[in-house]
Amino acid sequence: MSLSPPSRNQARSRPATASMKSPLRILHLEDDPHDAALVQSTLELEGIACSTKRVQNRDDFVAALEGGGIDMILSDYSLPAFDGLSAVEIVHSRWPDLPVILVSGTLGEERAIDSLKRGATDYVLKGRLARLVPAVRRAMQEVEERVEHRRLEQEMVLHSTALKTAANGIIITNPMGVILWVNPAFTALTGYSGQEAIGKTPRMLKSGKHDQTFYENLWKTILAGQTWHGEFTNRRKNGCIYYGEETITPVRPPGGKITNFIGIMNDVTERKRFEAQFIEAQKMEVIGQLAAGIAHDFNNVLAVIRGCSDLITMDLAPDSPLQEYADAIRHASVRAAGLTRQLLVFSRKQTVQPVVLDLNDVLKDMDKMLRRLIDENIEMTSVPGERVGHIKADGGYVGQVLINLVVNARDAMPNGGELTIAACNVTLHAGDTLTCPGLVPGDYVVLSVSDTGTGMTDEIKAHIFEAFFTTKPPGKGTGLGLATCQTIVHQAGGHIDVRSEVGKGTTFKIYFPRIEEPVAVAARPAPAVAMPRGTETLLVVEDEPTVRYMVRRVLEAQGYEVLLASNGQDALRVAREHKGSPIRLVVTDVIMPVMNGKAMAERLETAYPHLKLKILFTSGYTDDTIAQHGVLAPGVEFLPKPYTQENLACKVREMLDAPNPLKPAIA
Repeated sequence: MSLSPPSRNQARSRPATASMKSPLRILHLEDDPHDAALVQSTLELEGIACSTKRVQNRDDFVAALEGGGIDMILSDYSLPAFDGLSAVEIVHSRWPDLPVILVSGTLGEERAIDSLKRGATDYVLKGRLARLVPAVRRAMQEVEERVEHRRLEQEMVLHSTALKTAANGIIITNPMGVILWVNPAFTALTGYSGQEAIGKTPRMLKSGKHDQTFYENLWKTILAGQTWHGEFTNRRKNGCIYYGEETITPVRPPGGKITNFIGIMNDVTERKRFEAQFIEAQKMEVIGQLAAGIAHDFNNVLAVIRGCSDLITMDLAPDSPLQEYADAIRHASVRAAGLTRQLLVFSRKQTVQPVVLDLNDVLKDMDKMLRRLIDENIEMTSVPGERVGHIKADGGYVGQVLINLVVNARDAMPNGGELTIAACNVTLHAGDTLTCPGLVPGDYVVLSVSDTGTGMTDEIKAHIFEAFFTTKPPGKGTGLGLATCQTIVHQAGGHIDVRSEVGKGTTFKIYFPRIEEPVAVAARPAPAVAMPRGTETLLVVEDEPTVRYMVRRVLEAQGYEVLLASNGQDALRVAREHKGSPIRLVVTDVIMPVMNGKAMAERLETAYPHLKLKILFTSGYTDDTIAQHGVLAPGVEFLPKPYTQENLACKVREMLDAPNPLKPAIA
């Protein structure tokens, strides 16, 4: 049936209102070219610009579809070599978004309904062509809506996937803060499953580290419709603390009320840990600089206090009531010197001199001293290991570790208890080190100190190795003891581990790497000897007047003739003007104004080579500072301040009695 075009008035009465592609690319399955032309003119009269390609058979129809670039299909129902219903089925199966409108004069109602069921978008009778334009507009609008709907669905799937797979924890709540949804990252971060979290509020994550004002400011910000940025200290389900940077954003439609809050949290626990380590390292550097700066003057003061207390003791009768006061002064100076040394060790400003040690020997040598540190109501047991291996460490520092641990154990047992110190060999495999981070598999010698005291909470254990952390009352602890222990053990390549439970005591285990080298003879302490005497002439070079006076008194008391100089240049003058018996030994400070000890010693040896002078360097500066002056090299004699009169007298006599070196030993 041929088409009857609408009247010109009808065409002009239908303005174009829909938004469509221009021109609309149409594939027209039609065997009558006259009808195809009338369809195109009908569309164009209604303002629809179109580009039409007409085909008449199945092959051309499919080829045109596969070529692409088609926006709509118009199809006659009956064609000599093809039919519209078959065309609908082909399009619906392979190109479901393409609209197909049947335009036919032979389409009955039953066939029309059947074609719609099989996928046709609409149908228009050729006798009622006025319906074509609205049908085309409606079909194209449905296509756009369908495409947009699918785009939105894909976008929602993308958003949902992004939220679920995000590395940051995400939480969505209602306006009251009740949790509606959480992502897997939230579950991994907090330990709460989705089922456990939904219906609760974020209050379940509170750690108690924030005050009420913190939360009030947060709610004030987000209820005002503003985004809140801040840092939380929260608690996981297992009780562990974690740190997170969070952004909480209100969700509301334009002009509407807030419907939800979205919180996105970035776990910064590891970063905070590294920041704390960095701050700790900076703090230790400052402590080290401070310690190095005051060590010289402080050690000079201690040298005078200790030396003068020794001189007082020598002049007092054994039964003098003043003897007790002199002893108290001496003990206070010894304790102060120990604190200075401990601070220097902790800040790594003290040079470590490791030697091969037998841990059993260390325990044996320290036994009496350790027993004097504890109270009578504490039972101490020392358990040496059987054929215990050797370690390489500084013997004095290992003793310091033992002293610190025993003092802590004593303080943890104010009502008495049991203290056990033991040594043993142990070989650790990969599975044995899982509970001790930082400990690697290998052969170790383990030093353990166990007490039956009050024990510690997990929170206290987390801080015990921090500098200046202490649970003791003011004046009872410096907070450096365990920090120093850890530093000493690490310097020896070892590892320190602590196990403690409230009410069940504490055990410290120190793992020293086991070695096969023989024990160094020098590592064993020398037996005490009486203060030796002499008559030789000595030159004491010291810029601190009180120290200079004390050294002269000590050496003169032992029979020596003592010459004094206030600095290196003054020492050259004294040596030049001296007319008596030759100077045999120079006791000199290293760092002095005008001329330091090393430069002075070199000039003396050059000026008086026939005397074969011996040089004893002393200093209160830290070892690394002294090392820069070359007086810690092998063969150079050095006595650190503060020293006792016994140390000084014995060292002087030892050097005077030793054979002269073939050449100067100054580095």
